[in-house]
Amino acid sequence: MAYDEELADRIRALLGDRPGLTEKKMFGGLAFLVGGNMAIAASGQGGILVRVDPDESEALVTSGPAEPMEMRGRSMAGWLRVDTADVADDGALAEWVERGSAYAASLPAK
Repeated sequence: MAYDEELADRIRALLGDRPGLTEKKMFGGLAFLVGGNMAIAASGQGGILVRVDPDESEALVTSGPAEPMEMRGRSMAGWLRVDTADVADDGALAEWVERGSAYAASLPAK
C-alpha cells in the first residue's frame, strides 16, 4: 500500500516553511524531517508515524488514539502510529504534526 498523498499534502501544509525541513521516502511512506531527524510521516500502512519523546510514549498511548510503532515485532519507544481516521480532523493532525516537529527540532541536527 502506498502512502496517502492527500495526508502527506496536509502534513506539508501544516509544517509550512520550517527551517531545516526536508522530505524523504522511507518505511514505505513519506517522512518529514526537521534538522535531519524524522518528525512525522504519512505511513505506507495508512495513517501517520510520529516521533515523540520516549518518556511520553506510554502516556500518549494510554490517553489517546496512538499505538506504539512496532518494528520486527518490537515496540519502539518514542515512535507512535495513529490511524487515518484519528487524524481526519485538521486540528487533530495539527497536534501530532506540532508534537513530532517540536521533538525532532529539540534533537541535535544530523
